[in-house]
Parts: sequence; C-alpha cells; structure tokens
Amino acid sequence: MAAAALSSCRVLVTGGLGVLGLAVGSLLAERGASVILLDRAAWDGVPLPGVAGVLGGVDLADEVAAQAALVETDRQLGGLNALVNLAGGFRWETLEGGSLASWDALYSMNLRSAVVACRAALPHLRRAQPSAIVNVGALAAAKAAAGMGAYAASKAGVARLTEALAEEMKDQGVRVNAVLPSILDTPANRADMPDADATRWVQPRALAGVIAFLLTDDAGAITGACLPVAGRV
Repeated sequence: MAAAALSSCRVLVTGGLGVLGLAVGSLLAERGASVILLDRAAWDGVPLPGVAGVLGGVDLADEVAAQAALVETDRQLGGLNALVNLAGGFRWETLEGGSLASWDALYSMNLRSAVVACRAALPHLRRAQPSAIVNVGALAAAKAAAGMGAYAASKAGVARLTEALAEEMKDQGVRVNAVLPSILDTPANRADMPDADATRWVQPRALAGVIAFLLTDDAGAITGACLPVAGRV
C-alpha cells in the first residue's frame, strides 16, 4: 500500500502505548496518516517517530476525561476522521476459581473503554465524514476456551457494539468495523506460553496492516464487519 493511501487520515489510537498500539501508530504514520496515541499509562516523553502527539494518563472509563481527550485530539489534528480502539486487557480465570471482580474489570477494559471512546468520538467523526472506526475484538469471542469466559464475553460485546453502531451510523458517513485476532506475538504472550510455536501467531504489524486497510477508501463498502485475523492458530 502506498504511503499516500492514508494521507488524509487523522486518527486517534486508544491503547496507543502498548505493543499493538505502537505498531499500529507507526504503520499508519508510515502510510501518511496523522496519528495521536492515547493511553491510560503516562507517557515518558520519549519521541515516537512519525506520531503527531501522545495523550497519556487518560482513563477511558471516565466519560468526561474521554470527551476532553477527543476535543484535544481534534484540536491538534485539525479534525478527526478515524478512531482505532485498541485499549483493553486480559485475564485467565476459571469461573469457579476466579472472581466477579475480573468480569467487571474486563468489561471495563475491553467493552466500556470502546463504548466511551466511540461516544466521545462520534460528534467529531460525523463532522469529518466519510470517517471510520475500527475496534479490536478477539477470535475467542466466537468460541471461548476454559478460563476465557470473562475475556471472551467482553470481546463478544465489542463485536456486538461494532455491528449495532455500524447500523446506527451507516447513513451518517461513519463506517464501523472490527478485527478479531487470535494470539498476538508479544513479549507477554511469549512469557506466558514459552512452549508454544509463536511463528503461528499474529504479528502486531500484520494486524496493523489489516486495520490500516479498513481505514482506506478501498474499504469504503465495508461496515459492520467482524474480520477474523487468525494467523495459523
């Protein structure tokens, strides 16, 4: 894909300081997009090549904080026509051996964060139409393994959010899609699964490429899709 493919894209990436967020931000910037990364973690101030700005310390469970962050993003970029929701988390717990607190936490990290970010972004995205939202769900939402109940349920919510919001926005110039990755090749996953064949997993940059495509004009006919990105898992 040519660098100019995203030259008109002004995008906010939530969860932007994580492994996937940095991969997505870097690739989008390489392809011409103006990118701001948002994260709950504080930014250490180290420059990120190609990235237009970083908003650290933003809790997407807080609607007021999210709205303020979107206003600041709009100001810095001179408008906003894309949102990529990567913010989230993972816990492995069985239902019997785990806690209700984990269900609440994963709901908040994975689903509520996307809902809040979308609500805060929609007024800006409608003004800049055509525009796009890409949410990151999980392949596990379709078939949960043992210990994955809370995580899979929260990610299933992301899929249903994607479908419902796409229907709401399809006549308002805002496309809404989701990617459903399997296991990402990250340092944390390699540490948790040292005996697994990581070559079968999805590289963050490969998933970033799929996300980038969904933001381009070439994907202009796609909305409401939940696209599996399974690697060889």
